[in-house]
This record gives sequence, C-alpha cells and structure tokens, in this order.
Amino acid sequence: MHCTNGTFGEWDYNNWNLVLNNVSSESKCNVEFTSGLSEEEYNKYIEAGKALHRNTYRGKDITEYYNDGSLYTRISNGSFEDIYVGDYIIANEVTWLIADIDNYLYTGDTPLTKHHATIIPAEPLINAPMNDTDTAEGGYANSKMATETLPSLIAEDGIIGKTFGSHILEFRNYLSNKISVDALNQSGGAWKGASNSRAFYTRKIDFMSEVNVYGTIDISSSLYDTGLDNQQYALFQLKPEFKCGYGTKRFSTWLKDVAGYNGFVHASGYGMSGFYKASGENMGVRPRFLIG
Repeated sequence: MHCTNGTFGEWDYNNWNLVLNNVSSESKCNVEFTSGLSEEEYNKYIEAGKALHRNTYRGKDITEYYNDGSLYTRISNGSFEDIYVGDYIIANEVTWLIADIDNYLYTGDTPLTKHHATIIPAEPLINAPMNDTDTAEGGYANSKMATETLPSLIAEDGIIGKTFGSHILEFRNYLSNKISVDALNQSGGAWKGASNSRAFYTRKIDFMSEVNVYGTIDISSSLYDTGLDNQQYALFQLKPEFKCGYGTKRFSTWLKDVAGYNGFVHASGYGMSGFYKASGENMGVRPRFLIG
C-alpha cells in the first residue's frame, strides 16, 4: 500500500477492510492485492496467521460463530479466521475457552491431521473422585474418571456432547496405565508410588497434565505421566491466572498425572500443583477436548 500526505494503512484480514491512519485531505492510496498464490505460498500465509492467533490473547465472545456454524469452518480450514487464544463461547450455560490452536497437530502413533482448537471449560463442570477408593492402581487410563466420568460428559446427553456433538475430534493419546506402589515419586520421594507403564489410546477427552498447565513437571510421579501433553497451553502462557481460576473465582481441579500409590495431581486454587487422594469427591473436573 502506498499513500501520500503522510497517510498510511494496512489491510485488516479478519474484517476484510482497509484501515487508514493519519488521514489528511486529498490523500491518495494505491492498494495492491496478491492473487494466484501457489499452494506453498498460501500455506505459508495460513501458518503465519495461525501463529499470530496462537500467540495473542484477545478474550472475545465468539458465540455468534458457534450459533451460525461458521466456528467449525474457521477451524477446520486451518485459517482460524477471527479466532484467538482466550476467545470464548457461551453455550448451555457454560463458558468454553479456546486454550490453544493446532497444538496436537501431527502427534500420536496415528497422527492427528485435522486442524483443531483445544477447548477447556472456564470453570469445573462438576466435582467427582478419580476413583472410588484411594488408589492410583491402573494409572490414569484405567481410572474411573478416564473410563466412566469423562466419557459421560461427551455422551450425546452429556454437557460437552450436547454442546459440540460430532465436532469433538478423536485423537491418539499416550496415557499411564500401571503403577509401581513401591517406586519413589520423581519429585524427590515425597510419596511412594509411580506410574511405570503407558500406551496409546483413542480418546476424545482427557485431563490436562502438569506441563499443559504450568509448563513444567512438579510432583508428577514419573516420565510415564506426561506423554503427548508435553507443552504448556498458549492460554496459560498468555493468561497465567487462568490456571487456578476464572475471573474472581478460585478452584482446584484434577490433572491426569499420578502423584503416588493412592492419589493424583491437582491444579490448586493457590496456583500450584498439589497431591489429592483419589477418592476426593470435591475436586473439580475441568477436562480438555478438541473441536474442528
């Protein structure tokens, strides 16, 4: 774009209009549009835009895109047009946050190739125990939470299922499935019991890991806990206060990491990891899932 008299401007790709600054009388601007991009050039443009959207916190209500159905097109075509980290959807009396963008792309033993947004509820959906008794036997993958409670939320009549339906994506996740009750926790041996086996599972919903929330391991029991959940979500990088609350509300929520032979890690309302016995009924359920 070339302008006279000190006027300058740029093209707003989100709203598809021209934005001018320092407009003076009798200014003239020449706008040049690029067309006929090669597939390689187009993909570079899309990737550059996606990186901007993933590294910018906006916090805009985008419920209108959910209501008119364009939300899924904007995600699945990889453009993420007018969708940024921290934007939210209000549906079925729940606020749903865009926690990250394409952060699981090409991961898994069968790679995830679909563009996606990673979604978490702003607040816990329910409170529920990880297991009926104080045990981490079977790791996260075989817990009551992973096998019964979370799947019920994405069922047709579950709060997530009736909100996002067929747009919830399947992905292959690497989950702990066994523990050694005598092994020392890697956090310095504060507790006995650590996961010692893991495998790939086809999943639609899971808890976040310590790394997803804090960007590092604190009291996770062993290397078998983190799996593919090995990077901090962009939401928590850009708005770290969301890891332990939303607005003025504070809460504690389960994470998927084993903490010891009788409990799991939780993200506490104090802003740090904590240990909680598996039968704790008052711990919040704040899962993540992917849509596209």
